[in-house]
Amino acid sequence: MKLVIFGANGPTGRLTTAQALAEGHTVTAITRHPETFPLSDESLSVTKADALDPEAVHRAVAGHDAVISTLGVPYGSEAPTTFSVSATNIVKAMTAHRIRRLVCVSSTGVPMKPPPDETLIYRKLVVPMLLKMGRPLYEDGGRMEEIVAGSTLDWTVIRPSGLFDGDHVTSYTVGAPQMVGRFTSRRDLADALLREAVEGRNLRSVVEVITTEDTPSVYRVFLKEALRIGSKS
Repeated sequence: MKLVIFGANGPTGRLTTAQALAEGHTVTAITRHPETFPLSDESLSVTKADALDPEAVHRAVAGHDAVISTLGVPYGSEAPTTFSVSATNIVKAMTAHRIRRLVCVSSTGVPMKPPPDETLIYRKLVVPMLLKMGRPLYEDGGRMEEIVAGSTLDWTVIRPSGLFDGDHVTSYTVGAPQMVGRFTSRRDLADALLREAVEGRNLRSVVEVITTEDTPSVYRVFLKEALRIGSKS
């Protein structure tokens, strides 16, 4: 397939691009900083474009079979509308070029509530703090999901949980929202994005991707994020 990947220069985007190339697909990697993009391949085109620029997005998607968006916004970002603005531009461009398949990354934090089957401490202590730190991000992720779901495209929204760097693709779980599971390996997320885009799974659905093998400690990650945000305030 001919794939265009937005956010290709991010950690998940690079993994998705590399795996797509390894599987024999033709990839256009979209990044604002092509000079720092580390991959090269005869089937790879690296294009400088900003997903917040509607004209740039319109040009970038032309001639492709599917669009993958790995765009993300870190905690504390000063650009809390990146999700929704980029989604608006991508949906409009795909509709204009009659490209049907869209797969994009959201977050398990978007519902703004913990899974009901999680532990009491996690539901009452950890999740509320994470939601407080990431509220602008999750609210805009919700707006993005509404924009995508309101389109006529063949879309899939993938919600990972807390992202970490794994060594390999695991036997991860894909399912309906509000699953129990606190982490998602970026390698698992990249694989899930490609499986959805290439194989047409879970059309017009929101799904979660959860890693259950070799996951880090939730409390160490929670403390790391809390300290990082606190140092910026």
